[in-house]
Amino acid sequence: MLVIVKWKYKTPRGIQSWMTSDEMGSNEAMLLARDIAKTGRSIDLYFLDDRGTKWSLKELETFTTKKQERPASIEIVFDGSFDKESKKSGCGAVIYFYEGRRKKRIRVNRSMDYLENNNEAEYAALWVGLQEVKTIDVEDTEILIKGDSQVVINQLSGEWAVYEPLLNRWMDRIEETLRDLRLQPIYKHIARDENKEAHRLAVQALKGTEISSSIELDNE
Repeated sequence: MLVIVKWKYKTPRGIQSWMTSDEMGSNEAMLLARDIAKTGRSIDLYFLDDRGTKWSLKELETFTTKKQERPASIEIVFDGSFDKESKKSGCGAVIYFYEGRRKKRIRVNRSMDYLENNNEAEYAALWVGLQEVKTIDVEDTEILIKGDSQVVINQLSGEWAVYEPLLNRWMDRIEETLRDLRLQPIYKHIARDENKEAHRLAVQALKGTEISSSIELDNE
C-alpha cells in the first residue's frame, strides 16, 4: 500500500508547521515515521493512503502484519467458450496463490446463457474468477491476470480502445472489483496451448458440468 506521512514539526522555539513526505510504500513510511519520532519534535503524525484513509502508526503496523499473513503471489488464468447455435457460454478460471509457504489452486467454472459472443464470454470468465478471488481474503497486492483473448487483455491493459458498450460494461465490473479489493492488475497474453486448464473448465461448463474445487499443490 502506498501512503504519505504527515506530521506537525515543532521547533525548539515553538514554531509549528505541517510537513508532508513523498508517496512511498507502507514499510518505508513506517521506518521514516519512527525516525521522525526520535527527534522529539513531531506532533500529530499520521499516514494517508491513496483512498484518503487516515492511519496511526499502530494501525498501520497491525494492518501490515495481517497483510503478511494473507494470500500472496495471486495469479488468475481465464478462458471463455461460446456456442453460436445454442447461444450458451462456458466460463472457466484457475486461481493460484500462496498462503505462507503453501501453494494453492482454485478451479471454478460457470455456464451462462445470456451472453452475446465469444468476447463477452471471455470477459465473463475473468469476472467469474475474480468473484472467487474475493473468497480468499486477499487485498492490496498485485494480481497477475493471464488469458489467450487478445481483446480482453489488450483492452483491460489500455492497449486497445473499447468501442462496444457491451464489453465496456464488463470492463467496468472487472475494474470495480479490482478497486474494491485494492488489487493492482498485471495483464499478460498467453498462447492457447498455455491455457488448457482454464479452457477445459470452460468447455465442461458449456456441456453442463460445473466445477468448484480448491487443493494444496506440491511446491515446485
